[in-house]
Amino acid sequence: MRHIYWNETMERMDRSSLRAIQDERLRDVVRRVYTNVPFYRDRMQQAGLTPADIRGVQDLHLLPYTVKQDLRDHYPFGLFAVPQSEIVRIHASSGTTGKPSVSGYTSGDVDRWSELMARSMYCAGVTRGDVVQIAYGYGLFTGGLGAHYGAERVGASVIPMSGGNTARQMMLMEDFGTTTLCCTPSYAMNIAESLREAGVTIDRLKLKVGVFGAETWSPRMRYLIEQALGIDALNVYGLSEVMGPGVSMECLCKQGMHIWEDHFIAEIIGENNETLPYGQEGDLTFTTLTKHGMPLLRYRTHDICHLTDEPCPCGRTHIRMGPIQGRTDDMLIIRGVNVFPSQIEHVLLGIKGIEPNYMIVVDREGALDTLEVQVELSAELLGDTVKEIEALRSKIQTKLGNDVLVHADVKFCQPGSLVRSDGKAKRVVDRRKM
Repeated sequence: MRHIYWNETMERMDRSSLRAIQDERLRDVVRRVYTNVPFYRDRMQQAGLTPADIRGVQDLHLLPYTVKQDLRDHYPFGLFAVPQSEIVRIHASSGTTGKPSVSGYTSGDVDRWSELMARSMYCAGVTRGDVVQIAYGYGLFTGGLGAHYGAERVGASVIPMSGGNTARQMMLMEDFGTTTLCCTPSYAMNIAESLREAGVTIDRLKLKVGVFGAETWSPRMRYLIEQALGIDALNVYGLSEVMGPGVSMECLCKQGMHIWEDHFIAEIIGENNETLPYGQEGDLTFTTLTKHGMPLLRYRTHDICHLTDEPCPCGRTHIRMGPIQGRTDDMLIIRGVNVFPSQIEHVLLGIKGIEPNYMIVVDREGALDTLEVQVELSAELLGDTVKEIEALRSKIQTKLGNDVLVHADVKFCQPGSLVRSDGKAKRVVDRRKM
């Protein structure tokens, strides 16, 4: 089998040639969904569009948006663009209404996904001879299998550990000589904490890089992970509706995630549904160019970030997306102020004396919203005086007030008392909705 891991021709293609590929593939995908997906045909006809009206990327703005509710309304297979007999894989993301968002893959889709995850792994420096421990969950969630495909495609040795069982994760990491860890950043912190408690020093490990995704994380979280595990901690991005992990990937330059533009067109959409220029933050939106099982036009991810076309030192020419700042549907409105959990994390992880584990609890007393931030004290501060602890509490409250613009009560917890996660961390409890 030929191992595809460095597609230099495509990844360093000049922008005009890359645009020509996007134009051709956009015309093709519009024709396919118009012909094969009644939902898109109806939406385009309502807008007075036919495939002939879409000549290339310059006409992308004419096409309708797709939102998660559209996937739920056509659950389970109403947006498939090929016969069921051609679907070889069905993945799904969790849904708050009990019905997941379904995505179907042809054999060609799975192969393209593998190639893009191989590109992503190579961005992280993973090559043949590396040992990749995958601690993402396997199953309907795309994380585990996506990382698995990419690592195998580059020729690395794969440890398909899945999530959980942290003691076994640590044992295999040391015994098998793991060089690459794939999991959520919060679980990476959990592993680092467990290694410290077990007395396992990083010089006993061969870890060199982490490929972390599936949740937002701050620059401070990156720093803490890198220091604790002695690695480069890199961001991978994807979502099951679009493909899975490998839609974009951060290279070792750590200046944003390269979006594989020969397969996806990315836009940033503003509050008035306008396409925003590079550098401005808004709703990240994707059009799939090469997915056949379930292509999507202008899918609104609700992830908030910006795009940049500034050159990357690595030489790749594909545009990059900045770190996810939050989600429009994760935003908390507290006393009229928009608050994102990522803002609170950024404040907390910049303060010495507390552990990188926290919980945000929102409640209501009468007509007034309340915000409580629960955070673990570091073991070193447990012997401090009440006065010193109160000074730290005041410091955190002041910093949150200045940066997040809302008052928060700070509750200190014992080290290790807050719930750890082996997957996506649950950081918010909103009791107003209970």
